[in-house]
Amino acid sequence: MREKMMKVSIPLFDEKGYSETSIQDIVDCLGVTKGTFYYYYKNKQELLNDINLNFIEYMLEQQRTIVSNENNSGEDKIYHIIFMVISSIRTRKQHARIFIREMRHMENTNLNEIKQIRKEFKMNIQQLVDDGIKTGEFKHNLKSDIITLGILGMMNWTYYWYDPAGEVSAEEVANIFMDMIRTGIK
Repeated sequence: MREKMMKVSIPLFDEKGYSETSIQDIVDCLGVTKGTFYYYYKNKQELLNDINLNFIEYMLEQQRTIVSNENNSGEDKIYHIIFMVISSIRTRKQHARIFIREMRHMENTNLNEIKQIRKEFKMNIQQLVDDGIKTGEFKHNLKSDIITLGILGMMNWTYYWYDPAGEVSAEEVANIFMDMIRTGIK
């Protein structure tokens, strides 16, 4: 039931926003009572935490798989991370927008856990840039933290504008982003 509650809450939170979505809205979509909701969740905040953790843990696991592939260069790994994020829009667009937009509603305890996971995701990218600088794959005078934030910014905004059913494929968007990055780091 927790999974079902998350599943119906994601489109509600995406469409109406976390603050404007009531527990009654959620239980109405499920055809259950508020008592059922409170059996599984203490409050709406706990539900938001589960939604956000589910999203970032999934993305981090995908990223770890990419980063651990020793057959790819740093540039290839960055490309695959970008492609993975853009490709995930087909199935996780609403999830991602909630994650990005509704962080401000997280309580400190839950927010700290999510911030740690986000930091790992960011640091994995930054390590790829740092390694590329050290090996000469990328320019030697780059500020890897700024490059990393730029990459994250490009990826995160795609959840707002990219249409997987549109005329540009996820692969084409990832290639465009990589061309922009390559031009700046080669």
